[in-house]
This record gives sequence, structure tokens and C-alpha cells, in this order.
Amino acid sequence: MSRRAVVVGAGLAGMLAAAVLADAGVPEVVVLDRDELPDGPRQRRGLPQGRHAHLLMTGGLSAMEEIVPGVSLRKRLLAAGAHEVSLSSGMLARTPEGWLRRWRRAGPDMLTCTRALVDWTVRAAVLEDPRVEVRRAAVAGLTGSAGRVRGVRVSGPDGETDLEADLVVDASGRGTRIVTWLDGLGLSGVRTRTVDSGLVNASRLYRIPAGAERFPLTIVQADPYVSRPGRSAMVMPVEGDRWLVSCGGTRGGEPPADPEGFLRYTLDLPDPIVGRLVSGAEPLTDVHLSRSTSNVRHYLDKVPNWPEGLVVLGDALGTFNPAYGQGMSVAAFGARVLGRELARAGAPDAPGLARRVLRGAARPVDAAWAMAVGQDVLYPATRGGGRPGLADRAVTAYTRRMTRAATGSFAAASAIWDVTSMRTPPTRMFRPDAVLAALAGPPLPLLTGPPLTPGERAVLAGLDRTGA
Repeated sequence: MSRRAVVVGAGLAGMLAAAVLADAGVPEVVVLDRDELPDGPRQRRGLPQGRHAHLLMTGGLSAMEEIVPGVSLRKRLLAAGAHEVSLSSGMLARTPEGWLRRWRRAGPDMLTCTRALVDWTVRAAVLEDPRVEVRRAAVAGLTGSAGRVRGVRVSGPDGETDLEADLVVDASGRGTRIVTWLDGLGLSGVRTRTVDSGLVNASRLYRIPAGAERFPLTIVQADPYVSRPGRSAMVMPVEGDRWLVSCGGTRGGEPPADPEGFLRYTLDLPDPIVGRLVSGAEPLTDVHLSRSTSNVRHYLDKVPNWPEGLVVLGDALGTFNPAYGQGMSVAAFGARVLGRELARAGAPDAPGLARRVLRGAARPVDAAWAMAVGQDVLYPATRGGGRPGLADRAVTAYTRRMTRAATGSFAAASAIWDVTSMRTPPTRMFRPDAVLAALAGPPLPLLTGPPLTPGERAVLAGLDRTGA
């Protein structure tokens, strides 16, 4: 049995990778991170999007439960204050085609909480295994050769030292230096593509007002079809009886950081419901901005001669505009691929393991990339996207038709929820029942406003300080 595996990055992808390595019987799993990790669910420096809205979809949560066996992450998150929201009935969503209806029929759920709580809960669960250890250290490069990676070079106050490993997993996130590290081994020519809509996220925490504790998650989605910058906002319940309010605007439509401008931004959206809600809520924090939002794909799975002993997962393989809520689930899918390949191979240093994991992890990355980039390229100031081709325009037209149908069709809405929740691949949208629903259009008329119950309408009226 191999002696040691090293994971670079103690974020979600890194801790999930550590879990599958320990479960596979690796006696020593060392996780390296340059940050001082908080002893609790608090924001840390190395997670630039951590203060903004994150949605843990059904597909991603199921993968996490499989990766960390014997520990119900769902129960732990709910016990810590996370909320379980039904996509079919527990959400108010204004799409570019109109408001979605709320149905009394069952649909997939998602968990809402701060990203810090997700990371802390997963990290605490994984570290219950004594074979997993986290060390604070900065990784300067890889050791070994172009044929096999033998470990990592760690930089510290006394210089650089080498840490040997039978398997190295780069899960260092959006700031990965994997291309530079591969150059150091003599492997060059990695193709990288960036598509940047210029999205800026602005978020603020509020205390949930008395009486509004059960108000639905509320989102006004961006509209990529009007040749203007995309602008969106969301109110989601998180732990601690708080609302996390996140706004997002692409290049030319960025939200501001000042509180008055932040409120005006929400009120100027196609529907002012987010602004009306928060105008009567007590703010708990300043407005936090983040600009680290571009889609970046490192095509490492296309490198002809990939070295043994090196795996790349999570954002280090591909990052996506966080507006689409895919990152945490894709990280979990990649770690699950690692676990399944380890089970088949029997050892982390088995020949061909690294390439098989890389290719398997690339599949959910590519699906998420297509979904994110397919929308981002439609915004007028997006950089790196190129002009949509005939196939792209056909998919866009079909997606619009499906979304329009979903405003009044449970079958169409179900197809969108299944894909959004990441429990089925995007091909779900082309199943016969979904195609028929899209072609038929919405059997019910468009809603003229959000589908509020009388009680929710009273809550909104009671909070509204805007006169909107």
C-alpha cells in the first residue's frame, strides 16, 4: 500500500479529495494550504467568492454524502442552521421569460447557507479520520519528472523542502499554478481558455425580520437576451436567522459597494421585489464586492503525455461564473471520480490512474462550462467568448423556449430543475417529454407578478419602505 498522498488546497475540492484518499486506505493524507484555516464557519482569505451566495444542489450534496460515508453532511448542515429549499415550491424566481410558478408537486431540493458553513462542515467531518492532516504551507512546485510526479516542493521561512508523495492532487482552486508547475517539469503547451463577462458580485447580510422567517428564497435572474449588461439579485436564507443578499452585474452593469447604491440597484431590476424586501431589514455587514468571476478552463485532460502521480480537481481544472451555482457540485463530482478510480485501481500509484481520473473529472467540468459560457457569451461586453455559431444560437433559442414553457408547464419546469439541481446531465432537456413541453409552450398564462401567498404578500408589504 502507498505511504502518502498530498492534496494542495484545503477548500471543498481538496477536503473531499482527502476523504476519498483516506477511504481508499492511504495511511497518510497531507492537505497543504497557505491560509490559516478558521476554527469555525468563518470567511477566509483564500476564498474570494466566500461572502457571496452559494447554492448546494441535490446532485452535489448526494456526491458529498457518497464521498464522506457514515456522516450525514445534510443533517449536520441543517443542524447548524442551513435551510432546505424546494425548487418547485420554495422559491420565487423571475426568469428572462417571466415568473416561474410554484407547484405543490415534489421537486428537487437545495441547501442554502454560507459557503463558510459548507467548507467548515465538510472539513470537520473529513478531519475526524486520523489519516488526514492539514498543514499550513505554500507549495512552490512539483517534484519528479515529466513521466511521474514524486511530490511537491514546499516553501517556508527556512527555504524550500521536498515532500514526497505517491499521489499529488492539485485542488488549489481558481488561483492554481498548475500550468507553471507543469512547465517546471518540461510539460508545456497546455491550452487555456478564458471567457469573462466582467461579472461583479456585491453581497450583504441582513437580519431576517420578525414574521419573515419562512419567506421564500427570491431571485431576479439576469437577462442575456436584450443586448445589455446582465443584472441580477437574490435573497436567500442562511444560518443565524440571516438573509444573504447578493447582486451580480456583468461589465457595464456592475453593482456598487455603497449601501444606498446597493439598494437602488436592487430596486432598478425588472422587478423590485429584492429591494422591497431588504428595505425593511436590518443590515448586519457592509457591502462586499468580488471580481474573481471569469470562466477559465485548463485543458489538462488533452495533454498527450500526462505524468503519473498527478491529479487535478475542482477549480484548478475549470472555473465557472459563480452566478450559475455549479462550482461546489462539480468539485464533488470530481472527487467522486477519484474515489471510484481508486477503488478500481486498488492503489493511488497504479499505472494510468491519474489520466483516468483527469478525463473522468473533465466531463462534469465540460458540462458546467457549456452551460455557463453559453449564457455569458451573450452579454455584449464579454471578453474571450467569440461569436456564437449556428449550433450555439440553436441551443439558445431552444433554452429560451423551454424557459418560456416553464413559466406555465410543470413538465418543462421539471426538466429545468433536474438540470439546475445537477442530478441529471443537460441532455435531460432533450428527452421526449421535455421537448414536447417546450414545443407546446406554457398551457397557463404568464404571471403578472411573483406567485406570493396572501401571508407572503402581507410580509412584503409590511417590510417595504420604498413605495415601489
